[in-house]
Amino acid sequence: MDEQEILDYERVANAIDYIRTNFKEQPALEQIAAHVHLSPYHFQKLFSKWAGTTPKKFLQFISVEYAKSLLCEKQTTLFDTAFQTGLSGTGRLLDLFVNIEGMTPAEFRNRGKDLQINYGFCDTPFGPVIIGATAKGICHLAFYDDQEQAVNKLAGQFPLAVIQLKFTEAHGRIANLFSSRSNEISKIRLHVKGSPFQIKVWQALLTIPEGQLSTYGKIAGKIGNAKASRAVGTAIGTNPVAYLIPCHRVIQSGGQFGGYMWGSTRKAAIIGWEQAKTNP
Repeated sequence: MDEQEILDYERVANAIDYIRTNFKEQPALEQIAAHVHLSPYHFQKLFSKWAGTTPKKFLQFISVEYAKSLLCEKQTTLFDTAFQTGLSGTGRLLDLFVNIEGMTPAEFRNRGKDLQINYGFCDTPFGPVIIGATAKGICHLAFYDDQEQAVNKLAGQFPLAVIQLKFTEAHGRIANLFSSRSNEISKIRLHVKGSPFQIKVWQALLTIPEGQLSTYGKIAGKIGNAKASRAVGTAIGTNPVAYLIPCHRVIQSGGQFGGYMWGSTRKAAIIGWEQAKTNP
């Protein structure tokens, strides 16, 4: 993704934010285009190229009404299938997408001691990310605005690890995933730091198919603790691997998207983008 593509995303994100803020007034295409300093023709072309759909249809995808309709669907999904056999039986299903491995108790307790973490940067349709990887897999993926702050945040999570700027095969898989929209995700391995409860929640998120949504309460129920919605929300809020562990697919039961560690506008952008991919 070159500088122009990054600028394109920034304009699209600005437009999405404007649409969501002013949806009650149903702004016309001309108004939205003017807000991002483009002609209606060029804005429509830019938005359609990025999202794969028109601004009008995209607005439908990120509306509360549409989100509610997804939450009410009764069809059997991979999410439901995975939990019919219990979490212990989801391994093969998860291998189809992302294989998640928790760090050992010693690695968790020792704050990264004896770990080497290679980090690199990658551009995505939703802005740049920093990617951290151990020998076992991706341990960190986060959107950022300031590169230096992003590195400091990674180092702060693993203060005793050896951290170096080095682009590896694991980083390349992430870059390929975003650049080609391919099935590269099937080859990705995660190596994350979290409590057993957090990892159980993150495993549950991996079973929500692209183009579908769930709620905090449903996730709590699926992991066998229906009263743990608040704890589930906290675990989701500490997700160390953006996008690949799809915490963006969890919303409030009323259809509102709710918060997101990397910004509510980015969450709406990702949800709408995925809906456009699965509903051409």
